[in-house]
Amino acid sequence: MKTVLLSPSGKDYIWGGTRLKQEFGKAALPQDPLAETWECSIHPDGPSLLASGPERGMTLATWLGAHPDYLGSSPSVSGGVPILVKLIDARSKLSVQVHPDDVYAAREENGQAGKTEMWYVVDADPGARLVYGLKRASSREELRESIGQGRLEQLLQYVPVRRGDVFFIPAGTIHAIGEGLLIAEIQQNSNLTYRLYDYGRLGKDGRPRELHVEKSLEVADLSGGRPVRQPMRLCCQPGFSRELLSRCRYFQVERCRLRTDGVTLPALPESFRVLLCLEGGGVVQEGSGTLRFSKGNTLFIPATAPDLKLSGQADFLLVRC
Repeated sequence: MKTVLLSPSGKDYIWGGTRLKQEFGKAALPQDPLAETWECSIHPDGPSLLASGPERGMTLATWLGAHPDYLGSSPSVSGGVPILVKLIDARSKLSVQVHPDDVYAAREENGQAGKTEMWYVVDADPGARLVYGLKRASSREELRESIGQGRLEQLLQYVPVRRGDVFFIPAGTIHAIGEGLLIAEIQQNSNLTYRLYDYGRLGKDGRPRELHVEKSLEVADLSGGRPVRQPMRLCCQPGFSRELLSRCRYFQVERCRLRTDGVTLPALPESFRVLLCLEGGGVVQEGSGTLRFSKGNTLFIPATAPDLKLSGQADFLLVRC
């Protein structure tokens, strides 16, 4: 069976919580708090491992290096897995951040990729909100001055958030996840983050966390008042619905609801797929082999996999390039 379960890397950032361990089956990870799990990653800062099959325990990057055809025929996957899939538990609010685009990152960050991303809100506390851009157009000088005076929050666009909301965040967008949010993030395979503002918060060492104000201002979109949500499109068949959440040059994300004893997921030779289960569970049948998955599990479906049969009661995201 070519489809495999993945085991994530964990991150213990100071704003993290306990929900990924308590509700999503991540109790075996040592990080406390557990802020993020890198569910599908070939990035050296947090590689995921195979959790099923004869190569169990091997890094995803090593496995795909031995089987490059598993990535697919699309030019977008010619250099390896171009995306990173995460779960994020924000017990406290994150810093205000911005990510560079590919051109800036290649020039200023030793050829790295930029970072465009998408958030799917898995759960949200009452009154939860996040930052998406600026209220109005501003200048670098105005932002620099507001940061120095500790009043940047007055310029930020705060958006109320509910479970199921979707936010597409192109590189250059000033943004921040607020407290009380559980997020599934699909992003470019990059770990470049410029911290613009952090509310004067101290790190684990008791010192103010590093800011990257000048780099942030070089790459940030300062236009203000940008629309926040992606349009969606729904496709249904008995027992299975697929809703397009986001599509860009780097990834496509669908929200799927499975309520059936058997539906076919057609082969997709141009791209691998990642299945991130957010609720319930089910079974993938590939030929004579079967693989069970449940809430918190992530599956990697190679591009060379044949038609798959899905059954069960599950909500999941399906990601492709």
